[in-house]
Amino acid sequence: MFISISTTATADGPATDLGFLLHKHPDKVQRFSTAHGVAHVFYPEATDEACTAALLLDIDPVALVRQNRGKGGRGGSPDLTLAQYVNDRPYAASSLLAVALRTVFRTAMKGDCEKLPGRADLPLPLRIALPAVPANGGGDGGGGPAMVRRLFAPLGWQVEATAVPLDEVFPAWGDSRYVRLRLTGELRLADALQHLYVLLPVLDGSKHYWVAPDEVDKLLAAGDGWLAGHPERALITRRYLARRWSLTRLAMERLALARLAEADDQEAEELDNAVSDDEPEASGAAEDVHASGEPRASGTAEASGTTRASDAPVADAAGVAGGPPASDDARAGRSRPLAELRREAILAALAETGAARVLDLGCGQGELVGALLKDTRVKEVLGVDVSSRALAAAARRLRLDRMSERQAARVQLVQGALTYTDARLKGYDAAVLSEVVEHLDLPRLPALEYAVFGAARPRAVVVTTPNVEYNVRWESLPAGHVRHADHRFEWTRAEFRAWAEQVARTYGYTVDLRPVGPSDEEVGAPTQLALFLASGGATTDQAPEGSVTR
Repeated sequence: MFISISTTATADGPATDLGFLLHKHPDKVQRFSTAHGVAHVFYPEATDEACTAALLLDIDPVALVRQNRGKGGRGGSPDLTLAQYVNDRPYAASSLLAVALRTVFRTAMKGDCEKLPGRADLPLPLRIALPAVPANGGGDGGGGPAMVRRLFAPLGWQVEATAVPLDEVFPAWGDSRYVRLRLTGELRLADALQHLYVLLPVLDGSKHYWVAPDEVDKLLAAGDGWLAGHPERALITRRYLARRWSLTRLAMERLALARLAEADDQEAEELDNAVSDDEPEASGAAEDVHASGEPRASGTAEASGTTRASDAPVADAAGVAGGPPASDDARAGRSRPLAELRREAILAALAETGAARVLDLGCGQGELVGALLKDTRVKEVLGVDVSSRALAAAARRLRLDRMSERQAARVQLVQGALTYTDARLKGYDAAVLSEVVEHLDLPRLPALEYAVFGAARPRAVVVTTPNVEYNVRWESLPAGHVRHADHRFEWTRAEFRAWAEQVARTYGYTVDLRPVGPSDEEVGAPTQLALFLASGGATTDQAPEGSVTR
């Protein structure tokens, strides 16, 4: 099994810099032991003008069989299952070569080079040659040279892939599943090695070892910066993880989050924060969880108590404008969680509109989705959240896996960012933004406004957000603090009114503002709600600066 990596001199340095970047001296032949044989590294050419490093992997067939014995072929190569001692593993580039590359060039793959600081960050004119690469389509749209180009060309490589005939003497037999591969391009050496580490097993379509859950982390680490945006990321993920669907689904969720985070110039952890690591998952009966799925925040006043400040019990529901009749708790004067009152107000507003197809934008752990499914007038609910962890928690809360087929057809949970236009959101009767807008930086609000009111344009939109004036009524909330650590702002009643009226004018809606929760004469109600109704008037077709279409 053989691979060569070549480069030429550039204005930044001689070609022999390749030896420093690979951390392998050009004047030495070096030998490295692997689990299945021996890897040899040597330099067929090493001058200032041109330099080539080669890795020859000498596979021990007996060691290969012993390593896979007892695994029943699970996650391993089908060739080994059928013919343990006569197969292509010693010759064709596969996961064996990928593991050897990582073993021998581990530091180079990280992009580290202490002896030439900064050199590893610069692109090199690279030429990579592999004499035998299996390219078996295996039901993924055909293999051969076309598949090789689909995988490598989007990464900036010029691809020369030539099918190897089964027998040159008998051309009528056709081509084998192997290709001779040559890649040329100007890339960082670390990126090139990461591409090979991921894509060689993908082309082969099998691995010589059992694919465990930690393979997801290996894939995402090696694919950092390129896999999330690759047009064939689904195929790459599926084949790299040996078609283990549970691992593939997890990896795709994390890749989707990485794409959203990169587009928003944030860390993925900042977006996937709707369920904190130390917070127990809310049960179906718990009502002290934020209606938008916000986590209980450490470092805030409400974190140490049993309820959040924004969801603390309140005396009665008399302040829920247009809400349903007061419950037994309210009539008896018992406190009720604000989250419950907020949901009742939202459901009452939706009932006024007659909405049958509803979007829950920023659905969190699915409390509102569950409430909507109990309303027989609602025929379809689409829950959207940027957090894959929140969506997983919502699926468990709603017991999606146990729903009847008819009930399951009414609900769908999808991952997405609300600051991007999304074709999946079009055609719904109503959308709900419950305790969502305050989690955005103010400069990002116009993008959300356009995505919801301009692009998706449901007939009705319900928005709820905290009333910052009411915060003084919570003794547990220190003066000047917002109700949740992730709130970027909280509006006064006047500020919320100004924003709502401006959005309504811009996108052709009317708006009705309502208090939610017990109203205080001095500071108002704890939550404020806006019900937008499409007026059929003119709307703007101009997306605000920074808006992105997905």
